[in-house]
Formats: sequence, structure tokens, C-alpha cells
Amino acid sequence: MRYLVLFFLCLVAVIAYVQRVGINSAFEPIQSEFRIDTQTFGVLGFAFLIGYAVLQVPSGWLADRWGSRNALALYACLWSLCAALASQTRDFDTLLIVWTAMGLAQAGVFPSAAKAIGAWFPDTQKAMASGLLGASTMLGTAAASMITSSLLVRADWSWQLIYVVYGAAGVAWAIVFCLLIPEHGGSMSSRAPAMTRGDWGRMFASVPMWLICGQQFFRAAAMIFFINWFPKFLTESRHLPLETAALVTMWANGGAMVGGICGGFFSDWLLRKTGWRRASRQGIAVAGLSIAACVVALTYVVTDIEIATALFTIGAFTASFGGVSGYTVTIEYGGRRIGTVFSMMNMCGNFGAALSSYAAGAVVQRTGSWDFALFMFAAIFVVDAVCWALLNPQGTLFDDAKPAAGA
Repeated sequence: MRYLVLFFLCLVAVIAYVQRVGINSAFEPIQSEFRIDTQTFGVLGFAFLIGYAVLQVPSGWLADRWGSRNALALYACLWSLCAALASQTRDFDTLLIVWTAMGLAQAGVFPSAAKAIGAWFPDTQKAMASGLLGASTMLGTAAASMITSSLLVRADWSWQLIYVVYGAAGVAWAIVFCLLIPEHGGSMSSRAPAMTRGDWGRMFASVPMWLICGQQFFRAAAMIFFINWFPKFLTESRHLPLETAALVTMWANGGAMVGGICGGFFSDWLLRKTGWRRASRQGIAVAGLSIAACVVALTYVVTDIEIATALFTIGAFTASFGGVSGYTVTIEYGGRRIGTVFSMMNMCGNFGAALSSYAAGAVVQRTGSWDFALFMFAAIFVVDAVCWALLNPQGTLFDDAKPAAGA
């Protein structure tokens, strides 16, 4: 049951990212239909991320109170209905409203998933499970680019039809999930005690909590380059056709996916061998993010597309290899209130991603070049590495509430 639950968590992450990221590969028909420029199209991603960030803490709190099984099924139905509804919009303002609502509905997916991982898996397997969950987001990102571009170009589907199908997939997941996973079984029904005023005060006064939120703010702000902007960057900066850009995006996101998996397994292996959390959690994060910063900056001087593809793939790999520690440390630090603690961290990450995504679109629109934006993302990776260098991954915020594995 433990691994069946993990399979469903990874699958819903793929579906969620296909739904939210696929629209970036449909930028040409959307910009043409609604007559919008690059900066305005960037507002779409910004609105999603703001909605996603705003409901992080309420949705995480609800997962703690209801149990992650019920919360996940509800969230999946809501955001998938929004995805399908987006296809029926007739002007950009309406699409913006629906896309924001989809962000609000998707807010609870990862706090709920993190809560399930925290309860089902022991400490020496949490990074593995977190790595697979994180890798699934990049698998969804890569799949979104390839599937959406193929359906648009080869199958001649409209973006509206594509999103009806994407929405149906999310609702189907929720139905099968509820049929196969019992309502009162294991972590899926695990409920935390209510947060008191003192609990909230302890969380906001915690220096490690601030650093956990900081690393996620900057990590998400940097990784949004691969999630929201990479296809457009490749078509406008490297002058690639849409299908070639989708292929390069698949390689980069595939690198991120493999990096998350390898980072999770390596982190747990190192913890089992040494018992040293600083090396197995903090150390790989500092190393991975520092390398990612250097590699992304290096692509500026590379003109050969094959070499650039390899460098972007390495950068995405190392960023995810080290970035897996963000989920793992937060799950370990949150105790039984993982939903609330994780959602606070993820909220900060999505505010970072939203601001970074909007800034990139604005910079490109005003300068007509992607060069400054590329160095901006590399610099953000550096700041993220600094946050990890200051973060001690030891301890639990709510020691009295930490659950046993599988409880």
C-alpha cells in the first residue's frame, strides 16, 4: 500500500503539471487568438502562481485536518474542472480569472502529498519518496511540452480540445484514487491536532523555518525558467522551431526528473551510511545548486544547440539533485503537522516563482533580449545555495507530534 500510494502521488503530480505547464507550449495560438504580447502572456503564469501561493496554507491546514486522501481527491476534481473550463473562455480576462482559480485549486496537491509521504515512509526513505514526487513534476513538465506541441502541430488539435482532455484526465485520477485507496487507511486518514496560537508563534519565530521558506522562494524562482519560459526562450533566443524547442525542453526537464530521483536515492543512502544530515541533506543542496548556477550562466557563450542542450540538461539535473532536500527537510521538520509546515514553505516558493516569472517576461519585453533574464536565473540559484549553507537540517518543529512511519 505504501508504494501504491506513492504511485498515485507521483501520477497526480504529472497530471497537475501537464495541465498547468501545457499552456506554455500553446502560446502561439493563445497570443494570436487573444491578441496579447509576451509580457501579457507572462501575466497568465503570474496569476496562476499567485492563486497557487495564496491558498497554500489553508489547503495544507485542511489536509492536516481532513487527511490527505479526501483533500487530494477534492483538489484534483476542482482544478481539473478549471482546466476544462479554460477551454471555453472567449477573451483573455476570462481566461485569466479561470487560470487563477485553477491555481487556487491546485494549491493543496503537494502539501497533501508531503503529508502522506511523512506518515508512510521512514526517515531513511523520505528523500527517495520526495525525489520521486519532485521528479514527477518535471516528468509532467516534459510531457506537457511534447504532448501539447505534438497535438497542436501533428494532430491539428485546438488548444481548447487539448484542455478538455487534460481536465478529464484529472477527474479520472480522482475517481480511481478513491476507489483503490481506502478512506480510513494509513496516512491517508491521519489527522493532526489543531494548530494553537502558540504553535503558529513557534513556527513564525523559527529561524530554520525562515531558511526553509527562503530556499524554496529562490529555488522555485530559478526553476520557473525551465517550467514556464524554456520553450519560448528557445524559440526567441535560439531561433528554434516549436517542435525542436519542445525536444530540447524535454531533455532539460528529463534531466531535472532524473536529478530528483538520483538526489533522493543518494541522500537516503548517504544518511544510512553516515547518519549525517548535514552532508546528506544540506551538503548535496549547496553543491547541486551552485553547479546549476555556473552551468546556466555558461550557456550564454555557447552557440551550438547540442552543447547548449547538454548544459541546460546538466543544470536542470544538478538543481533537482540538490533541490530534493527542500521537500525532505520540510517533511522531517514538520512532524505531524507536515501539511501546514510544508504549505508555508511552498507558499513562499510560489511567490518567488510568480515574481520571477513576471520579472522575466517584463525584462524580455522591454529589452528585446533573453540575456539579462538568463543571468538573473543563474544568480537566483546562487542565492538559493547561500540559504542552504546557513540552514541546519537537524530537529523537528513539533517534536511531540511526529508520527511513526506508516501511522
